[in-house]
Amino acid sequence: MVFRRPAAHGVGVSSLRVVKLGAHIGARIDGIDVNGDLQPAAVSSINDALLEHKVVFFRGQHHLDDHGQLAFARLLGTPTKAHPTVTSRGDRILPIDSRYDKANSWHTDVTFIDRVPKASLLRAVALPNYGGTTTWASTEAAYDRLPEPLRALVENLWAVHTNQYDYAADYDGRHEEPVEGHRQYREEFESEYFETEHPVVRVHPETGNKVLLLGHFVKQFVGLGAAESATLFQLLQNRVIKLENTIRWNWEPGDLAIWDNRATQHYAVADYGDQFRRLSRITLAGDVPVDVHGRRSRTVAGDASRYSEVVAPVALAG
Repeated sequence: MVFRRPAAHGVGVSSLRVVKLGAHIGARIDGIDVNGDLQPAAVSSINDALLEHKVVFFRGQHHLDDHGQLAFARLLGTPTKAHPTVTSRGDRILPIDSRYDKANSWHTDVTFIDRVPKASLLRAVALPNYGGTTTWASTEAAYDRLPEPLRALVENLWAVHTNQYDYAADYDGRHEEPVEGHRQYREEFESEYFETEHPVVRVHPETGNKVLLLGHFVKQFVGLGAAESATLFQLLQNRVIKLENTIRWNWEPGDLAIWDNRATQHYAVADYGDQFRRLSRITLAGDVPVDVHGRRSRTVAGDASRYSEVVAPVALAG
């Protein structure tokens, strides 16, 4: 399905330029200073660019602080609480702070609850002298490139997502004990148990396109054992993170990134040693995923209503 673009009119829209960065994902939006007073046409253009390119970047937004970031976020959607379980570090804004956590594995945010967020806005606050890039992958491009036998499988496959997974193990099998700050963060992250069954293929609520819903919160697939689940998960994840499906961003001061959490995974590259890195994240509420047969995700454990309301998807144009 194709969404309709609004006419480019109103203050700030005529100078807005969308610069495509990759064939399947990524664009930079130039010629605009984001704030809470943007005209509706400008907001619509930004949201359309987000739907098309999956992640969009703004350079030079040095005027933004937490208040301005939140005001802008409210134009694009309904902000959630900072996190379903991590409540000690802020109400609406979650600090992505290297002293507590390094999310260096592929994931879609907060898929262990039923109401998967629409999008996230991430603003650079303190950056290391080197490293600390973030990479996003298009789960729509990954689905589109599946061979028909795999499509037939995944369109009838469901996965169990939980907020309990092995933080101390890298995918290469090495185990490292977490430092104190990381241990405390993990304990808070797991302080309330959530478990949800999601379809592996969901229909995007705004574009109508099919996307894969996976990432590191997947525990196993419904109806399959641990060994079979691990093998199939790796096969599908390898499809998602093929390099041609990805975009890697080198952060600079004043940068703001927005990604469609319903159509992407991301990975924060922990290649900056002991340097300090901090970004501020605001998350926008989303809907409950629906599979290709019209079935909705199912909550097994946990109540996410304190974190986020369920926001009805935007009606498709046309």
